[in-house]
Amino acid sequence: MKSLSSQKTNGAKMAALMLLLISSTRTEVAAFSSPFIRHTRTTNPISLNMHGHGGDTAVATGFIDSELRGAAMRLHTRKQAPKEGEAPEKPSEKPDAPRYVPTHQDYLNFLVDSQHVYQAMEDIVNSRSDLAMFRNTGMERTKPLETDIQFMCAEYNLERPEVGQAGLSYAEELKRITSNGEGKNVPEFVCHFYNHYFAHTAGGRMIGKQMSALLLDKKTLEFYKWDGDINKIKAAVKEVIEGMAAKWTQEEKDECVGATAATFRYGGMLNANLSGGSSPH
Repeated sequence: MKSLSSQKTNGAKMAALMLLLISSTRTEVAAFSSPFIRHTRTTNPISLNMHGHGGDTAVATGFIDSELRGAAMRLHTRKQAPKEGEAPEKPSEKPDAPRYVPTHQDYLNFLVDSQHVYQAMEDIVNSRSDLAMFRNTGMERTKPLETDIQFMCAEYNLERPEVGQAGLSYAEELKRITSNGEGKNVPEFVCHFYNHYFAHTAGGRMIGKQMSALLLDKKTLEFYKWDGDINKIKAAVKEVIEGMAAKWTQEEKDECVGATAATFRYGGMLNANLSGGSSPH
């Protein structure tokens, strides 16, 4: 089993993996999906931030599009976000090394770890009245993932793996954040909730398309489908978060913004399942 620090480092290797998968379109992918990058064939479809919005540069008026966006851009390089990225570029560890091609087992590991994290989030919002507004939003992913995990096992003759260290670590972190009881650490959890769910609707879907073309004969998994218009679902959830943030003190807003880097790091660890040699399973 790889060490936790090794998994965090390997999360960044997702960029190199995805370059292989989509080299024909000359796009690039980083370790974790961002709602603040417009995903086109000429920009990074998946970068290091949260879930859900495009990379429009219109005047920001809400907490998400101003303060959270600013935190995200500080973690993006100019290559990832040409107009707003602030982080320094990092040299490739081994630019000439053969690029790894993920397997069905890698993808299954990723799905199992992802389900464990989503289940943790659902359990948390279902057990706390101060997070009840995040119940049954339409963004829930555990049931679709269960369908996909069973499909992968049956279709490709795979055994269902145990949850890997990436999934276990993130779920434990979410439980730690919310372990102090009602009314505690809500802004920090909201940052993780927003980032994780919304990134899946953006760059996460790009990963799904790439894996589908590479491994599944272009089959779209249930993980990448929603009941209803996902844009309307996202808008409703975003409105809830903006309403919460409007009542927060500046200290609470800072708590939420301050969790951004952790959401990137843990999301990158999950994606590392697909980068070869870094799988914790």
